[in-house]
Amino acid sequence: MTVTMNRNESQLTVNIKGRLDTLTSPELEEKLEPELEDTEKLIFDFEGLEYISSAGLRVLLSAIKVMEEQGEMSVKNVRPEVMEVFEVTGFVDFLNIE
Repeated sequence: MTVTMNRNESQLTVNIKGRLDTLTSPELEEKLEPELEDTEKLIFDFEGLEYISSAGLRVLLSAIKVMEEQGEMSVKNVRPEVMEVFEVTGFVDFLNIE
């Protein structure tokens, strides 16, 4: 997994490439947590995300909880295989998917 973060004032865009699973989700969580403090808009760009497991969903859920308090969060460029996971798990009901 490769994570690239781009900040534009209070907006943070997180690009993820590869697999977000049990092995890689702790790395994302570690990188993301300190960046959320000054973030009012969080965007996950999943164009390069090939797979997401329940561990990856947990990281998204944690980010949602933080951003509900201080701003907004959205997900864009979701591949069909990742969208299927969102649909099966019910994440489509509360994720802002662009």
